[in-house]
This record gives sequence, structure tokens and C-alpha cells, in this order.
Amino acid sequence: MAAECEVCGKGPQVGNSVAIRGKQKHLGGVGTKITGITLRKFRPNLQRVRVTTANGTNKRMRVCTQCLRSGAVTRAIRSTPFKLPTKAAAKAN
Repeated sequence: MAAECEVCGKGPQVGNSVAIRGKQKHLGGVGTKITGITLRKFRPNLQRVRVTTANGTNKRMRVCTQCLRSGAVTRAIRSTPFKLPTKAAAKAN
């Protein structure tokens, strides 16, 4: 299974991890030097959540947190298993 969001398609991206040594000039040093550059991956923050689809069914999907926070998907509502009757409902009966 690919590590990508099932809603927006966001996947891992490649970048550089730069190792730096030395003290910056404005802090009194002679300047920083780059001692190594290696490739790294920026992975999306994926969460496995139950989502209500457009036709009303619930489905488990891998969604990035940006889609969850923006409201691109609606999480499945789990009903409460038991609810006590209120006093107003008891008086009506």
C-alpha cells in the first residue's frame, strides 16, 4: 500500500538533509560550513480514519491531517450505545 493520501494524493517528497558545523559570523564565529548533504524523505502525516462517503456508507481510509482539518472528509459518527431519558420526555408519557 502506497504512503499517500486517498483524498488529495499527497505522497512522500524528496529533499536534502544538510549537516552544518561552526558558529555563525554574527554570533562571533568564522562562519558555518556544510559538512555533508544526504537525501531524505518528507513523509505526509497519514491517519487511518473511518470516513462517511458521498453515498452514506462508512469506509476506512488513509487521510492526511491537512484533509482532516480542512473538512475535505467527514468522519463517521458513532452513536452512543445507551442514553438515559430526560425529565421532559418522562413527563410527556
